[in-house]
Amino acid sequence: MSSAYLQCIEDACRRKQDTKKDGHACAYCGGLLEVKYEFEAFDPENMRRAWHQRRLSGEPIDRSGVWRFRELIPFTGPGDRIISLSEGSTPLVGTRRTGWWAGPVHLTIKHQGNNPTGSFKDLGMTACITRADSRGIRRVACASTGNTSSSMAAYAARAGMKALLFVPYRQISAAKLAQALDFGALVVEVGDTFDEAFRLLREIACELDLYLVNSVNPFRIEGQKTIVAEMLEQRAWQPPDYIVVPGGNLGNVSAIGKGLRELKEFGFIEKVPQLVVVQAAGASPFHQMLAGGLSELTPVDKPDTEATAIRIGHPANWKKAQRVLEWSGGFTESVSDTEIFEAKAMLAEDGVGCEPASAATVAGVRKLVRAGRIPWHADIVCVLTGNQLKDTEYVMRHRSDDQESCQRLLRVEPNLEALRKALAPVVGKSRQSTVDSRQ
Repeated sequence: MSSAYLQCIEDACRRKQDTKKDGHACAYCGGLLEVKYEFEAFDPENMRRAWHQRRLSGEPIDRSGVWRFRELIPFTGPGDRIISLSEGSTPLVGTRRTGWWAGPVHLTIKHQGNNPTGSFKDLGMTACITRADSRGIRRVACASTGNTSSSMAAYAARAGMKALLFVPYRQISAAKLAQALDFGALVVEVGDTFDEAFRLLREIACELDLYLVNSVNPFRIEGQKTIVAEMLEQRAWQPPDYIVVPGGNLGNVSAIGKGLRELKEFGFIEKVPQLVVVQAAGASPFHQMLAGGLSELTPVDKPDTEATAIRIGHPANWKKAQRVLEWSGGFTESVSDTEIFEAKAMLAEDGVGCEPASAATVAGVRKLVRAGRIPWHADIVCVLTGNQLKDTEYVMRHRSDDQESCQRLLRVEPNLEALRKALAPVVGKSRQSTVDSRQ
């Protein structure tokens, strides 16, 4: 039977931790922790069949795209309650038009916006809230730019816990804030940036006996890593050339890298995709560090981007992210807000909606192909992390400045003559186009 333990990631330490404690930092050096396992032996082919067979099951644990792969996250005990909302099982969508625009490349989208609360955070939250519940914890907390908050609030409500949320003042979309409030979270607006709110939460967490569920929580990473097992299963276990993710606090790429490493060690795959992190130009300390050949990250004091989900100036998981990029031969890029909007608009033309931070991946692919760092016709999976409705203010703000979009939003007096006049330019063209196509 597999067993789990916690270990410091720092090379100079690497000490195992007391598994009866729930800290998020090493008790000896303060470094980040990761969940490690002593796995029981299993045959990859038999495991693939078992995971596939569970898709036909009606059991709640098997309907989860996280817990369906539970052999990869064996940190729960026999009597533990699984806190799940049937997360995961998100689609892998082909985007031929966007692929040509960005490349040409063979581009598919792993859309995590299809999760219960509309973002990839649900994959990690089911794992760390399950862990918290097994430890008898009743109060959980996070600092957030939005997605973590709504996910934590939902899963805490599911578990019967109290959720406390720290957000930067007026730096979170109304849609994400509404989600958290609707699920019953207590919201504290504090500081001007995510990094300031997160610092204050970490300082007060022990004093108030709060269980942190930000991505410094190693069990969050365990849930999030299952995305790569599901992705590869959808591709008949044929890895792409590149997996591209947006970079905020860098927990997502850390999780995907951990998942890939374990799947390679178990013999599920031979080829390892190169991992690519794309950050917004105004919030790109990780990219600046690697592009400059530096060994330490210099935080951005006032991160500036409309892609609020990745508006983070001091990513907590940068060391984990750096290691998985080195292991996979990956790299980083940064893109402007203008490039993000163009990519988001292109995805929308393909019928794929997402929040701005998600579109950074496609913007990054286009920039990297043009620079020759990604070759034409490469096989790429871009991870879209959030739903289109996560930041509706962004859409309305940008589309109101776009002439073509303004032509699609008509205000008409409530009578037939006005309606005919307003629709004539559009309907007339459509009829003529139909006639022409039939001739």
